[in-house]
Amino acid sequence: MVHKIYTILFFAFSLSATMAQDQQLKLYYAEHFKVNEKEDGVKILTVINPWPNSNISYEFALIPKDNKELKANYRDYQCIFTPVERIVLSSTTHIPSVVDLDEVESIVGFAGTDLISSKEVREAIDIGQIKELGLNEKINIETAIALHPEVIIGFSINSSNKAYDELEAFGIPIVLNADWLEQSPLAKAEWVKFFGLFFNKEAQAQHIFNQIEADYLEAKKLAAKANKQPTLISGSLYKDVWYAPGKDSWAASFFKDANADYLFSDMGSSGSLSLSIEEAIVKGSTASFWIAPAQFTSYQEMLDSNTHYGVFESFKNKKVFTYALTKGETGGMLYFELAAHRPDLVLKDLIYILHPQLLKNYQPTFFKPLVHE
Repeated sequence: MVHKIYTILFFAFSLSATMAQDQQLKLYYAEHFKVNEKEDGVKILTVINPWPNSNISYEFALIPKDNKELKANYRDYQCIFTPVERIVLSSTTHIPSVVDLDEVESIVGFAGTDLISSKEVREAIDIGQIKELGLNEKINIETAIALHPEVIIGFSINSSNKAYDELEAFGIPIVLNADWLEQSPLAKAEWVKFFGLFFNKEAQAQHIFNQIEADYLEAKKLAAKANKQPTLISGSLYKDVWYAPGKDSWAASFFKDANADYLFSDMGSSGSLSLSIEEAIVKGSTASFWIAPAQFTSYQEMLDSNTHYGVFESFKNKKVFTYALTKGETGGMLYFELAAHRPDLVLKDLIYILHPQLLKNYQPTFFKPLVHE
């Protein structure tokens, strides 16, 4: 009888441990944050190397609001009580995750509201729920403090941000988001799990990501069925330099997964590459397609900017496609807001352009042909 009791207790303990383990937030692609859930329910969020060439990590203790006394056990951490009900965001890439988590009502401030395309968030701005805070580097300190945010999700290109330092001095936690540093399309999308942590919606975030991942991988498999691998180029000139995605960059990953031959794929690395116009012509003038020529919207606009564009076959054959024609009501580009969160839609757009026989009757979300004049 005693043996049976111990067996039952051992089984119950094992089941409990397994269930607790299942509650851990699993990450498969993202490299710039991680999460460790403690036995008391507190989650330790670590943001890793949040700006280029950094070698630093920041840790936060996410403590359930109904157990605030646990803060005494985490004096070495910056503590945030969850679920968060008042949050400030600083990048449009943060918007889609919060929208999909049904937490638009929790957004109280944003740096650069004119850049936002989301209809739900624009409605919240129009009724005064979300306040304008200025530029990320120069956030209006007084306005931000008056909003009483429980956390500000920021981003930084280096270790210096005086506005963030001032806000932290007032006791407002600043959590730097590094989604923009991820190189894999699915790694960027996985940051919806980061936002789920603040609202105690890890399960919902996991479900959202699982669907995005499944759709992306299905689209990638579809693209692989194409018999022909079309050639393409990307980028454009800024002053005398042609900037384009490097071979291991986020954008180049889409080209590869769309089963295309990116003619600049043997150059650069994870960031952007810099070419002279002569190099761009030699490498890319014969490409069949031209994807994302910066923010140009028409062929005439491109020619007016630089007549060299006219020598490219993709330009001559009117096979140039841009994200710059898809804008929100105040001019913000939807691509900059939604593409990182929905890589499946980006990939489907490219498949439709490059392999139209594989995606018939599809309506692109981001990329549209340049305007003919």
